[in-house]
Amino acid sequence: MWALLHPPYTAWHLSYVLIGASLAPTVSIVRLVATLLAFFLAVGVSAHALDELRGRPLQTNIPAAVLWIAACVGLLGAVGLGIAGIFVVGPWLVLFIALGIFFVFAYNLELLRGRVHGDFWFALSWGAFPVLTAYFAQTGRISVAAIVVAAAGYALSFAQRMLSTPARTLRRKSRSVSGEVILSDGSPVPLDRPTLLRPLERALSSLSWGVVALSLGLVASRFL
Repeated sequence: MWALLHPPYTAWHLSYVLIGASLAPTVSIVRLVATLLAFFLAVGVSAHALDELRGRPLQTNIPAAVLWIAACVGLLGAVGLGIAGIFVVGPWLVLFIALGIFFVFAYNLELLRGRVHGDFWFALSWGAFPVLTAYFAQTGRISVAAIVVAAAGYALSFAQRMLSTPARTLRRKSRSVSGEVILSDGSPVPLDRPTLLRPLERALSSLSWGVVALSLGLVASRFL
């Protein structure tokens, strides 16, 4: 079950919640914790469970029935928190709840013939959306600053996708890799799977802890 949560990526995308909330003029710790928990249930639990039902990308042996239960319980918990938030934040929060449900199902189950499963939708739903939702949960409105930072979240998530897709292909789908690069001085550089994977995985690792550190630093600046 721990593998299903996919901790590095879950922490990465929860960081966008912290970043979005930190933009607010005043930060309510209660609203922040509720938003974090809602996204943890929706992304960390429900989205990953639904994604695992589509080809087992995390390579777990969790039965499909258990995955469905985890997906439904996680999403119901997230929606329940969102509904409770409507009475605090305002009725426009319904729009964010509806978009969150759409993203979880449409992206991870590849609905609409997979049209919502591409790079654009990944960056929008798991990068920009958490920033805007967290800011709105704090303020009840959207600001220019929140939109700009949401664009940054989109760009970072797009970069994540550009790195993780070839890395995943090399790790899980390639049988062998062979070839070489001829440098300008004529010397050859052998190409193999470790050589190709190393820069991708190091970049992903650096981005994952870097975004988390950035978000924690921003929150700390508001409370410490």
